Amino acid sequence: MGIGIWQLLIILLIVLLLFGAKRLRNIGTDLGSAVKGFRSAIRDEEKDTSTSQLEQQEGEVIEGEVSKPKDKV
Repeated sequence: MGIGIWQLLIILLIVLLLFGAKRLRNIGTDLGSAVKGFRSAIRDEEKDTSTSQLEQQEGEVIEGEVSKPKDKV
């Protein structure tokens, strides 16, 4: 009961007639570059996050006094 191959071909033909091949190619190119930029940004963010977490773990210095808990009587 889903969409068959013939229905998809008819929809593709209608879209091609409405927008034209050149405009569809431009839309596809723009969409592809947007997805590529999004993936690159996600990768950079993950790299920055993992680097900053590693730096915090390696260089973390805690200053203060060590105190023992008081004994309960």
